[in-house]
Amino acid sequence: MEKFQIEALNEIDRTIFQNDLLEWFGKEQRDLPWRKDQDPYKVWVSEIMLQQTRVDTVIPYFERFMSWFPTMEAFSLAEEDKILKAWEGLGYYSRVRNLHSAVKEVQEIYGGKVPDTLEVISKLKGVGPYTAGAILSIAYGKPEPAVDGNVMRVLSRILLIKEDIAKPKTRKIFEYAVRELIAKHNTSHFNQALMELGALICTPGTPSCLLCPVREHCSAFNEGVQSELPIKNQKKSSKTVHMISAILTNKEGKILIRKRPSNGLLANLWEFPNFSYNTKILSNRDYYMDEFKKEFNVDLELGLPLSKIEHVFSHLLWKADIYSGIVVDNINNEVLKEKRLKWVDQKEIEELAFPVPFQKMYSAYLEVKQG
Repeated sequence: MEKFQIEALNEIDRTIFQNDLLEWFGKEQRDLPWRKDQDPYKVWVSEIMLQQTRVDTVIPYFERFMSWFPTMEAFSLAEEDKILKAWEGLGYYSRVRNLHSAVKEVQEIYGGKVPDTLEVISKLKGVGPYTAGAILSIAYGKPEPAVDGNVMRVLSRILLIKEDIAKPKTRKIFEYAVRELIAKHNTSHFNQALMELGALICTPGTPSCLLCPVREHCSAFNEGVQSELPIKNQKKSSKTVHMISAILTNKEGKILIRKRPSNGLLANLWEFPNFSYNTKILSNRDYYMDEFKKEFNVDLELGLPLSKIEHVFSHLLWKADIYSGIVVDNINNEVLKEKRLKWVDQKEIEELAFPVPFQKMYSAYLEVKQG
C-alpha cells in the first residue's frame, strides 16, 4: 500500500476520533431503507443509485426497485425495458445497465453471492473503488475505504489535506487516510458515519462546525480555514444543443415514439421524434415540418409550438421547442422498423421508460390537450 505524508494523522487520537464519530452516528443517522439490514445486494443497489443523486430522490426509487426486483435472481432475469422503467428519471442510465450485467455475472459465476474480496468484486462491471469499498465495508465488515465526495470533503478538513480533489490521483491520498483511521471493529458504521457527516454537518461552503461531533479533531476548524476546503479546481465546459421535438399523432390518436440508439447518451430509452438544428436557422415551422417529412417519408402537419423545454446533463444543455402534429398518411412498416419507431397509446407510454426531458414534453402536451 502506497503511503502518504499527512501531518495531522500523527496528531489525531484515532481511538477517541472513532468513538466520537461512531457515537454520533449511532444517535443521529437517518432512517434510510437500505440501512434496514446489511444485505450486499441492497447495499450495492443503493450505492449505485446514490452516485450523483440526492438521498431524498433515491428513497422512492430504491423502494420501488426492491419491490420489483427483491432478489438478485429476479433482477438478473428482468428485461431491459423493465429495468430502464425502474430507473426512469434517475438519469445516468449506464449505471443500471452496468449493474444488470454485473448481477447477471454474480448469478452465473458466483452462485448468486456478491463477492467479498476486493480483487474479485472490482472485476464486476461498473464496480469502481468507491462501490467496492462500500459493499465490502458496509455489508461484509471489511476494513476497506469507501471514498466519495462527502468523505473527501470531511477528511480534507479534519486532516487539512490541500490537494485538489478534482484530480483522480488525489483519491489515493484519501483512501490511505481512511485505512489509517478506520474503526476495524465496526467498519460498516465508520464509513457510513463519514458519509453521513459530510451530508448533514460537514457540508460544502460553510459547514455546521458547532454541531460537529469531531470538531475537536479537525485541523481546518482549529486554523479557521474550514470554508476554504476542499480544494477543487476542475472546471466543466458545457455544450448547448438546440432541438425541435414533435408529439405526432395518427388518425387513431396513437402517438409516434422512437427508441434511441443502442449506444451513447440515453441509449435504448424512448423519445418523441426530434432533431437538432443550427441556431442560424430562425424559427420556421415549415422547415421543421419538411425535416420530419423527409425523416419518415410521410405527409404530416405541425401545429403551433406547445412549449420550450430546457434540460441540463453533466456536460450538455438541451434547449428544445416542442410542437404537436398530425401524421396524415401511414408510415411504411420498413421505415418504422429502420427508424425504431412505434405507435403507442397513453397506457403504453406510461409503461415505457422515457428520459426526463421527454417526460416534460409529454406533460406539456397533455396540459395543452386537456385545456
